[in-house]
Amino acid sequence: MLDVKYVIDHLDEVIVRLETRTGDYSYLRELPNLEKRRKDCILEADKLKAERNSQSKEIGKLKAQKKDKEAEELLSKLNFDKEEIARLDKEREKAEEEIHEMMLKTPNLPDLSLPIGPDDQSNRVEKVVGKKTTFSFKPLAHWELGTRLGYFDFDRAAKVSGTRFTFYLGAFARLERALASFMLDTHTKAGYTEVLPPYMVNTASLTGSGQLPKFADQAYNTTPGDFWMIPTAEVPVTNYYRDEILAAEDLPKWFCAYSSCFRAEAGAAGRDTRGIIRQHQFQKVELVKYCLPENSFAELESLTEEAERILELLKLPYRRVCLSTGDVGFSSAKTYDLEVWMPSYNDYEEKDGLFVPTTDNYKEISSCSNDTDYQARRMNIRFKRSKDSKTEFVHMLNGSGLAVGRTVAAVIENYQNADGTITVPEVLRPYMGTDIIH
Repeated sequence: MLDVKYVIDHLDEVIVRLETRTGDYSYLRELPNLEKRRKDCILEADKLKAERNSQSKEIGKLKAQKKDKEAEELLSKLNFDKEEIARLDKEREKAEEEIHEMMLKTPNLPDLSLPIGPDDQSNRVEKVVGKKTTFSFKPLAHWELGTRLGYFDFDRAAKVSGTRFTFYLGAFARLERALASFMLDTHTKAGYTEVLPPYMVNTASLTGSGQLPKFADQAYNTTPGDFWMIPTAEVPVTNYYRDEILAAEDLPKWFCAYSSCFRAEAGAAGRDTRGIIRQHQFQKVELVKYCLPENSFAELESLTEEAERILELLKLPYRRVCLSTGDVGFSSAKTYDLEVWMPSYNDYEEKDGLFVPTTDNYKEISSCSNDTDYQARRMNIRFKRSKDSKTEFVHMLNGSGLAVGRTVAAVIENYQNADGTITVPEVLRPYMGTDIIH
């Protein structure tokens, strides 16, 4: 969450910057009054507590002097102070709760380097890597190829679970596993520590990472017990050091985690409903960093480059996009989306014996975000630069390295052949044990 003192001291600036996200943040103007009420309650209660302590000593002296009547009179005043202190404490707690709820629903401040705009139409393309794939035949979508080859079974998945679930079979199941292993091997060689996290977390964890309370309708809550199915491995891995104080010399910490992810995708009906692009359950390799505040934007660049390396090794065309203020995520100060070239999201036409794309649509395959100290404040994750220095909040980053299912779809579509087979990317052949998927 945001620093309450900073918000109050820069109230107009904060509201102006937040409103570039779209939304009404005028409710923050009540924050100074709430904070004043909280402090006034503390000061008044402390004053009464000091008086009570002094009077308690005086009562003791009066009783020792056998002045019981005076002692009783002072005791009645003491009881009144006790009730007033309890009232002030309750009023303080109410103000603190209102402040806390206000800050929980307030997103991170968008960094000043972001393009300003209301939605993804204002996003800025930073670079484009690789040429769009052309074919000597009209390309098919990954769900068509998967169904023809018998490696995707959507109908039986719908019977067993419902819509937006998939059975992977045979070579495609192996392809998904190969990609996940390849990603993890690549990231660990680059210095990331591999983590296999829990797939269920408690409410405190989901609140800390920023999914709750805002995105409760997109998460799966289990009963009995206080458990939520994770929407991404970001949630358990960012909560790993919750309520802990780290040493500056131990930073940065880099983690990569493979997990299944579970999302209700509320309000997403009609978008990406074919194939495996938008599923209620999917697999992802997540990258998470904890670092010193002064290094977080440099760490964002290196984290994004690490995710890009997977696409480059797979030789998949992609582009990097800086999200606008209206499109950046709730907890993020700055996000780069990596978008992969997907033939099924584009139109092709035949020219001189080749099918070439006539549109320019890429599909998100990774989001790499710098959340600055926003999540760390919610989770109370701090560090000390030295033994005697004050504590500070770490900066935290996360990114997909990559969404495995979407990478499967991209490989299938970009590496398809005229005879319906799929060429296995060279870097995956040691994991697959074959050059061609028949």
